[in-house]
Amino acid sequence: MDEAAIHGILSRLLMAGTLPGSVKLGEHRLAEIFGVSRERIRKVLHRLGHERLLEIVKNRGAFTIEPDLREGRVVYEARRILESGMAAHLADNLTEAQIARLRQHVDAEADALRSGDQPTWLRLSAEFHFLLAEMTENPIVQRQAHELISRTLMLVKRYETTAGSACGCEEHRAIFRALAARERGKAVKAMHSHLSLVETRLRPTICVEEGPSLEEVIAHEIAVYREANGAALMAAG
Repeated sequence: MDEAAIHGILSRLLMAGTLPGSVKLGEHRLAEIFGVSRERIRKVLHRLGHERLLEIVKNRGAFTIEPDLREGRVVYEARRILESGMAAHLADNLTEAQIARLRQHVDAEADALRSGDQPTWLRLSAEFHFLLAEMTENPIVQRQAHELISRTLMLVKRYETTAGSACGCEEHRAIFRALAARERGKAVKAMHSHLSLVETRLRPTICVEEGPSLEEVIAHEIAVYREANGAALMAAG
């Protein structure tokens, strides 16, 4: 398995908040799980640290981040500033093809929510914001949005109750409708309101549950990756 694939698997797990906070991701342990060299794992861990998805502690190694609600307030403020600007820009510049893509995405979110597929809804919910950043076609905005969104994903996974899902889905649709109607003011207001409401739904009480081991979690992701890529190769052939 190459470094890009390993990075993709670990980044998805970290952004989804699947792994508990303050867990050491040892190079030797990960090298055995992925069946690659420690040097390759080290490169991936340092890249994840640079992306602020891991904490790299000198002479100690790489650790998963324990989401901090106090820091989260600062991050959400930064997101409101950045993504309100994104909404203003997109309301003026979205193409019909981009509008159709956004419509398809919010419909998929609603379908996942109706079917009770919480993992898929969480993934699509985050991708909605990544998609908007991508549509700005500005690499600096995309990079900043990716870092901020990734950091708040861990907070949402750890601190938000599932009751917020339906609200979040409707809030995304309100943003989409304003963008599709090219109503700049409404789009900015809807985005700002949505991010503020997500922040207010975060609760400091954490329900600690015994989850699967690191090996089990990563093994599942590796199997999903191989199945997806095997299907893609068959389709290409």
